Amino acid sequence: MSGLTVKSWKRHGRDRLYVNLPNGTAVAWADRATGTVTIKVKQYQAEALTLLRAHLGDGLTVDTPGPAPSASSASRPHQTPPPPSRAARPAPLPPLTPSEDLASNPPGARLIGLMAERGLSTAHRLRWKLLRQSSEWDSFYTGLEGEQKVGRELARLSRFGWHVLHGIQKSNGGDIDHLLIGPGGVFAINTKTHRGAAVWVGDTMVKVNGGPPRPYAAASKIEADFVRRSLQRYCDFDVPVEPVLVFVGADSLHRADPQSAVRVYQEREIATLGPLAGNLTAQQAEAVYAVARHRRVWLRG
Repeated sequence: MSGLTVKSWKRHGRDRLYVNLPNGTAVAWADRATGTVTIKVKQYQAEALTLLRAHLGDGLTVDTPGPAPSASSASRPHQTPPPPSRAARPAPLPPLTPSEDLASNPPGARLIGLMAERGLSTAHRLRWKLLRQSSEWDSFYTGLEGEQKVGRELARLSRFGWHVLHGIQKSNGGDIDHLLIGPGGVFAINTKTHRGAAVWVGDTMVKVNGGPPRPYAAASKIEADFVRRSLQRYCDFDVPVEPVLVFVGADSLHRADPQSAVRVYQEREIATLGPLAGNLTAQQAEAVYAVARHRRVWLRG
């Protein structure tokens, strides 16, 4: 066995058993009422079925993996049903030019651009990094370091067939820190850096060191919906998108609702996304990535 555990979950009239990895990532779940099993990570199918049969007996049927709900104690895989299949033809996009291609964006691209616009020199940034001199730019530096650290972790997932984009600017002036696209679907990733902090994450709010609630989780859900709608305009198939919060440098991370709609990780846990599969074919993932690289896709309201 691979240290898999079984967790009971009941909500909204549903009664399920989830099979999780030691870090909490769900690999399968079973509906007690129907005996239907959904496999989220194919490589653990045999082990997951063995565990579930020990609890529910032999009368289980395996459903085809898809964007149905799943859960984990470290994160919350998708619970919301996917949008209905589209009948309309996707909108066309012009040929991708170098100036429009977001694939060249480095992690923290938006912050780098803002610091350049406000006249912060490379020498100044280097001096702060070496000496940690306090200044009004501290939040920029801290945020940039966090996004760069998460960017390095995401780059390691390419061997699993994933693509990643960084610093996607939106029409409202905000940006999407990272977008991960691959066999497990699309993940809209929001990076928050809180060095040495104790972080508590609820369904919509986050508290840092017991402070006032911050709407990180609620904002992540809204952002994921924006990503789905933006990509869906240009794809002729459903595009499953999940929100992700990654906390960099936190000493502790408490997930108050393991079945929340938002996946929650510390930066070292990002690797658990790598084996996820079953939501997009290889061809669909390439098609979504080709759309997502276009800067203009994200500049509509």
